[in-house]
Amino acid sequence: MNIVIIGTQWGDEGKGKIVDILSQKVDYIVRYQGGNNAGHTVVVGDKEYIFHLMPSGILHKHKVCCIGNGVVIDPLVLQNEIEGLKRAGINISGRFKISSLAHVIMPYHRILDQLREAKREHKIGTTGRGIGPCYADKINRCGIRMADLLNPKVFAEKLKDNLKEKNEIFKKVYRHPGFDFKAIYREYINYGNLFASYISNTMLLLNEAACDKKDILFEGAQGTFLDIDFGTYPFVTSSSTTSGGACIGSGVSPVKIDKVIGVAKAYTTRVGEGPFPTEFSLEFGKFMRKKGNEFGSTTGRPRRCGWFDALMVREAVMINGISELVIMKMDVLNGLRKIKICTAYRYKGKLLHEFPQDFEALSKVKPVYEEAPGWPETSNKPRCYKELHPNARVYLNRLREMLKVKVNMVSVGSSREDTIFLDC
Repeated sequence: MNIVIIGTQWGDEGKGKIVDILSQKVDYIVRYQGGNNAGHTVVVGDKEYIFHLMPSGILHKHKVCCIGNGVVIDPLVLQNEIEGLKRAGINISGRFKISSLAHVIMPYHRILDQLREAKREHKIGTTGRGIGPCYADKINRCGIRMADLLNPKVFAEKLKDNLKEKNEIFKKVYRHPGFDFKAIYREYINYGNLFASYISNTMLLLNEAACDKKDILFEGAQGTFLDIDFGTYPFVTSSSTTSGGACIGSGVSPVKIDKVIGVAKAYTTRVGEGPFPTEFSLEFGKFMRKKGNEFGSTTGRPRRCGWFDALMVREAVMINGISELVIMKMDVLNGLRKIKICTAYRYKGKLLHEFPQDFEALSKVKPVYEEAPGWPETSNKPRCYKELHPNARVYLNRLREMLKVKVNMVSVGSSREDTIFLDC
């Protein structure tokens, strides 16, 4: 079975843990979009692994992990992740592949990202890692791909063309001295040599695997509402974070996708700027941030926290074709007297039951809440559905009713063992 894992909110839902768990039952895992602006955390025993580019299934032996063509790659970040895995005694030889068509983040992408953000009157909240400028070069047809790093002549020509234009922009617009061809060329040719054994035609590899009835897991980064088309634009990422992006970013046909699983927190978080209708008040937000350890795994930035937004997640279910939902961080709600679920918005005297596409409306809507009774803190983590507090079960059932999708997993902690499998 070929399964796509999708975040249904603004990212940080806990997809890394779910990919790690489901990787036990598949043959291939492919990361299909985004760059090192995403961070997936996997906890195994007392060890915590944070992956920015490496597919989260890499910790499982004998699983083939691929970085697809839809990903933009910072070579230094990838090098550090590979070296970290080797130090941890994890052998990736023969089972880690990089698409030759994946685009490469260059030094000028990172600097341009930071300079543009500094000039903006209305900040987007970019991580400054060069993701957007790299995708922009891809669309502008002047990008450099992993395959180019294996061909010194082609790479030199592309780099010279890019620097000829970009250095003019850096000097005249941003008063930046620009970049030296020789220094970048030497650094990136070395990366080509380093990654040569991993770079391959992953599109062919994955399609052959599908034809051989192998099971493939497609790992998304970020979340539905950071999608370049369907997200809260312009406060979004630069790639397609929805299930459709899995096909574009891997080269596997939509007819070969069997299931889409959505991942949602039991509440809502967001990093950076942008509208957030159900955001907590300042003090309660600080309390929940500390309680849920809500700090970005990539940047360390504090996450904004709010109540579960059923309008958001219902739209994510529709856009992605989600048939099963995973609810993460249920344990963070332990000890709250009351829990709220946003069921509608109020705007200019009207009740809205759909997620607004108008930016001004989304920025000014007032959430309409339904309250549910909370449940107490507990020293023992529940290991099955029946061990969940009755009010927690009521909350899960209410989410299922609102979203019209079954809930098949609930996370009550960060480790693999803190996962309850159910079908409600």
